[in-house]
Amino acid sequence: MSGLGSFDFSDVKKLQKNLQRMQKEFPAFMEDCIRELAGRLLAKTIARTPVLTGDLRRGWRIGQVVKLPGGGVHVEITNNVEYALYVEFGHVTRLRTGWVNGKFMLTLSEQELERELPGIMEKKLKKYMEKHLGR
Repeated sequence: MSGLGSFDFSDVKKLQKNLQRMQKEFPAFMEDCIRELAGRLLAKTIARTPVLTGDLRRGWRIGQVVKLPGGGVHVEITNNVEYALYVEFGHVTRLRTGWVNGKFMLTLSEQELERELPGIMEKKLKKYMEKHLGR
């Protein structure tokens, strides 16, 4: 009666399952990306931190990854050494006769990572998609 031929839907069903699995695993993928980026930022910051006693370098920490209500994610890089803020942004000398410029360890590292971010995320996303969809 009809000469339309036949169509094999197995590839379409396989693609559907892969897309569903990809969607399910995406939040974990994003959290892994955030953790990696925080680690990269920490490494860059530590490398830029001046060393006298080593306390300032050892003081850097990555906080918890917190999911925000609007769907965003928040992670903190902190340094609990009491003078870290003064080394980062600068300070007045003890006798208040001059100014010591800041080293901007974290600030410069953030800017550098921001420039590298598109390339890093492109590679990670490509790998993620190849894992789920193949080539």
